[in-house]
Amino acid sequence: MHANKSSAVLSKKDAGGEEDITVDLHPFIREYKGGRVERFLSSSYVEASEDAAANRGVATKDVVVHESTGVSARLFLPAAAAATGDRLPVILYVHGGSFCTESAFCRTYHNYVRSLAARAGALVVSVEYRLAPEHPVPAAYDDAWAALQWVASLSDPWLSDHADLGRTFLAGDSAGGNIVYNTAVRAARGGGTGDHIGVEGLVIVHPYFWGVERLSSSELVWDGVAMFTPELIDRLWPFVTAGRLDKNDPRVNPLDEEITSLTCQRMLVAVAEKDTLRDRGRWLAARMRECCAWADDDEKAVTLVESEGEDHGFHLYNPLRATSKVLMESIVQFINQRTALPLPAALLPEPYELHACGGMKMDPCCLPILGVPARPYMDVFGYGMAMKGMTRTSCLHVGQGRRASKTRYGLSLGHAVGHNKTNKRFSILSATAAPGTCVSHNFI
Repeated sequence: MHANKSSAVLSKKDAGGEEDITVDLHPFIREYKGGRVERFLSSSYVEASEDAAANRGVATKDVVVHESTGVSARLFLPAAAAATGDRLPVILYVHGGSFCTESAFCRTYHNYVRSLAARAGALVVSVEYRLAPEHPVPAAYDDAWAALQWVASLSDPWLSDHADLGRTFLAGDSAGGNIVYNTAVRAARGGGTGDHIGVEGLVIVHPYFWGVERLSSSELVWDGVAMFTPELIDRLWPFVTAGRLDKNDPRVNPLDEEITSLTCQRMLVAVAEKDTLRDRGRWLAARMRECCAWADDDEKAVTLVESEGEDHGFHLYNPLRATSKVLMESIVQFINQRTALPLPAALLPEPYELHACGGMKMDPCCLPILGVPARPYMDVFGYGMAMKGMTRTSCLHVGQGRRASKTRYGLSLGHAVGHNKTNKRFSILSATAAPGTCVSHNFI
């Protein structure tokens, strides 16, 4: 058993009454008195295939990136982009799963990363890192760092033939978002590998960050809807670190000096409105804008995308939802630095998904942004908790009578007025949008 895990220990029987449960972090993981670990959040294994035609235009293969630990990765090479002969951007992707479950080889992440590679025209390296509790944090950080060094070595023919290391991105969701942030911090401090690769940007989706102090009421009391309860989040970090790191450790509660040290050129943070972790992502994006010199030099450097009416990880389990498609397009445009265009017809909300906010007259600087139905749906992890509320149409208003200078997909926030020890809130800037589109503003 791990030391100092009293906050996570529950002495009770499992449903069958056969074993004592010592740690219950359902719907992710349970640990039993005899040391047995049961993981719940997982999908079936998918084999890699270099036959792109049989894999929706993306060839895949598995490689070992670190011999001594056995850490591996799955490579995704989009055939159409590779056929052009142009060098492709490289995305080092780290999956989520609360540091203790899921896999780069499971169906959920295989399908998502395959879509990302095809849509972005990028060569993606999806890391299969070691999981807690068998390998407590910081093992996951070490594995991601090893994968980044492996990418820099260009030791695989797919990388040497197709990769443009000058356009390397670190991307991840949930725990993976935390891992890639810390990998970027390590690269900035390490000198060699980070400098050679020249990490261009970070893509951090629904990141797992936390702390002893609370940023908002949603971090204090569970609303009965959000997938993560504050109590579950409080118990998770001590469990995955074997009790060695507290909730104010900079790896889970970033310090300004670490944020300042980052040397990447751009950053995209995505949050979900109903996610208990939402304000941590918003705070990180705001602090990036405040602390980083490169963010001051370029108003497009930090982008925050907020998905209205959605919860943690919705895009992985509901990829055909309008909000999932918009989030994917936001990431693709960020990777390729494309100017935002109106969404294609397939992505536009249906007429009933937008409304004129009860017929109220709206200021031109306060138009609806991506109204989507906040329909009740089963929790994406499928553990039986129904989302509350009647079917309704939700429309977000943003604006204080000021126009932002740039528009892109999503939603952005203004400057932070505090840091992780003050817990002060920050204001939302105005936004403009044509009906039926979604916009994002970079910090100004």
